[in-house]
Amino acid sequence: MDETVRCASLKRRILAFLLDYFIIAAYGLIVIGTLSALLHSFFRPLFAGSAAIAELTGFLLMTLPVALYFLICECAPWQGTWGKRRLALQVVDRCGRRIGPVRSAVRTVAKFIPWETAHFAVWQILLPGPVPERTAVTLLILVHIMAAIYLFSQLTNRERRSVYDWIAGTRVIVRISPSRDTVNFLAERR
Repeated sequence: MDETVRCASLKRRILAFLLDYFIIAAYGLIVIGTLSALLHSFFRPLFAGSAAIAELTGFLLMTLPVALYFLICECAPWQGTWGKRRLALQVVDRCGRRIGPVRSAVRTVAKFIPWETAHFAVWQILLPGPVPERTAVTLLILVHIMAAIYLFSQLTNRERRSVYDWIAGTRVIVRISPSRDTVNFLAERR
């Protein structure tokens, strides 16, 4: 690891996620709230009939847009979501370079597996379908275990990488702005 790069602490990553969560919550309230208020008669059957339809609708309206937010922002030139940028964090590959869309997609899918598994289990409990309630409850327990592993895995390594960082070959670093002396020195060397 490059000595000039500092890995983001767990605290800083959690704070960045909380900032992003405000955006996610606002999106949910505005979009889902507005759609359900304006299109109540259309919306209600989507979330009241079948667990599969409710899960698909929730995925298309909430999970997919949120996942795209993470995927696009983390492979964009600024290398992070709004919350990460506010806390001077960047998602990079193991060599410190900007990640591409494929690596960002792998990271995002791995990150959202617990979230979507929880949604699936909750819909199976609320609108009983082919999955037995005992299985859905077991899935919810596993989701909590996965979330704890994702969180605590960052405490077990020097680079503070989470499970999804290991899977995608990424890490989250603190963006260090070079000083004027460094910029001048580099300019003189060219």
